[in-house]
Amino acid sequence: MTKTTDELAISATGLRRSYGEKTVLDGVDLHVPAGTVFSLLGPNGAGKTTAVQILSTLISADAGVLRVAGHDLAVEPRAVRAAIGVTGQFSAVDDMITGEENMLLMADLHHLPRGEGRRVAAELLERFDLTEAAKKPAATYSGGMRRRLDLAMTLVGSPRIIFLDEPTTGLDPRSRHGMWNIIRELVAGGVTVFLTTQYLEEADQLADRIAVLHGGRIVAQGTAGELKRLVPGGHVRLRFAGPQAYEHAADALRGATRDEESLSLTIPSGGSQRELRAILDGLDTAGIEADELTVHTPDLDDVFFALTGHPAASGAPTAPTTTTAAATRAAKETAR
Repeated sequence: MTKTTDELAISATGLRRSYGEKTVLDGVDLHVPAGTVFSLLGPNGAGKTTAVQILSTLISADAGVLRVAGHDLAVEPRAVRAAIGVTGQFSAVDDMITGEENMLLMADLHHLPRGEGRRVAAELLERFDLTEAAKKPAATYSGGMRRRLDLAMTLVGSPRIIFLDEPTTGLDPRSRHGMWNIIRELVAGGVTVFLTTQYLEEADQLADRIAVLHGGRIVAQGTAGELKRLVPGGHVRLRFAGPQAYEHAADALRGATRDEESLSLTIPSGGSQRELRAILDGLDTAGIEADELTVHTPDLDDVFFALTGHPAASGAPTAPTTTTAAATRAAKETAR
């Protein structure tokens, strides 16, 4: 069902932006339902940050019909600013003052009464597990603490829509997962999150819908599952301990691609339970036990590379599922 403009937190039709002769955004259409996470993926220089800057009123578009929080961006930019929060690639935290002072500064900028500002600052510092560090200079904070403080500062004005521009870049895996939990909590509370990232696992974990931006255009858009189905290449790989088992398996599994050196067979597969069961039943019928079984289904890394020609960013890699001979029997039972 198509969402009406009133049901959308963010709507962009025909968004264009150029810098001199370089076109960064070339007719981009984006539609983000309220209370969801929308992730914009793309290689460096694809225009992700430019899109965020335009939709958050920091720079103007050359063309396009743009609405954020129900307001026309060109006509009501102040109303848009009152409804949004922005956490950019580079932290807005002032290192020279404490975490608490950073929060109180944001409260002053939002014109909150003194008592209310202190209450909101204290609540957010506690929510983001920063109470113990609140009196310390922000310069002493770790990368994860700084990003949590940055996001807490964004929430001082209770925004309905939050733009997160690569919020976990440079964070360690533990801090990244902590940020994911915070984002999930925000969305559960009704906030809309517009997320740009190069970490594909991040989009896979968080986003209700994903768009891939490349060459100034949206080249694919949908749920993570829909995007993965765009790319072929799923397979099951079986490795055998000895040449006799390998040869018998090759005879039993007609159509498998052989690898004589590693004694492995590769069978095209979409990774479904039915397909896996058929392969394992074929081995059972022939009385053969595989030493190792690997299932690979296309993931967002495959989608990203297929659509943009660029590898995904490192830091949150995904991996195929592998079982040893001891676990192959459990895989058979699961498939049944």
